Amino acid sequence: GEPFGSLVLAVAVTVIEVALIVTLMVSGGPESSSLARDTVFAAVMITVNGIIGLSLLVGALRYGTTVFNPEGSGAALATVATLATVCLVLPTFTTSQPGPEFSSSQLVFAALASLALYGMFVFTQTVRHRDFFLPVDIDDGVVHEHEHASPPSGRRALLSLGLLMVALVAVVGLAKIASPAIESGVKAVGFPPSFVGVVIALLVLLPESIAAARAALRRRIQISLNLGYGSAMASIGLTIPAIAVASIWLDGPLLLGLGPTQMVLLALTVVVSVLTVVPGRATRLQGGVHLVLMAAFLFLAVNP
Repeated sequence: GEPFGSLVLAVAVTVIEVALIVTLMVSGGPESSSLARDTVFAAVMITVNGIIGLSLLVGALRYGTTVFNPEGSGAALATVATLATVCLVLPTFTTSQPGPEFSSSQLVFAALASLALYGMFVFTQTVRHRDFFLPVDIDDGVVHEHEHASPPSGRRALLSLGLLMVALVAVVGLAKIASPAIESGVKAVGFPPSFVGVVIALLVLLPESIAAARAALRRRIQISLNLGYGSAMASIGLTIPAIAVASIWLDGPLLLGLGPTQMVLLALTVVVSVLTVVPGRATRLQGGVHLVLMAAFLFLAVNP
């Protein structure tokens, strides 16, 4: 089923992201203490503003108005906002540990909360309320939702899982080769070290960006939203727990708290996304607004 396919792709992308982050943190020493935060935040901004904005713009340019299911998209957005706040905003304000860093117990709580939220969303999307995440059609100006969608068969699910694991083994191996090139490339062009996280997020999210744009061209905007919000969710809900476990063996602090500029961009993104999702339909204007937020994030990442 299409929600299941979006989920598989989001998980695959997140595993690649985690592999790159851990590889760079092992080789980077103390300078890489904020790499996980930079990468996860970049993934959120790229998915929620870049992928969603591009999909809405492409779909609206072709069909005039894009339609989607506000129940499913709203639930996904609420989960993304909660995960981002708990894992990326709260560390800036906690006082148990100096700096934008969780204490050990706080990090464990954030990791468990992330897994719990992500698990509940996956169950909702793929089992209990799959209808909320299926595309909607327009016939003669009337919106029709798909009803009583059946989940994918067990054979199809196992086949997808097997192919995913084979692909991930190859990708994790390539991550070790690509990691030094990413760091040296960012240094060569004179960008801030934090831009390494942006490069990682841009690279691993490229397949989802292409898939979301293609879905929008086929007037299946809901699939584009599933890919965008699902990737943001997986990036936080799976990366933070994985990095929390890896921090047991990694030297140096794990800085997760966002700075003031990043928090302003995140807050504005959440507000704009709510206004986009609630009506259940959008025009090219909403797509343009999200893309401008994406451009602002990239510009400020280069010129903080």
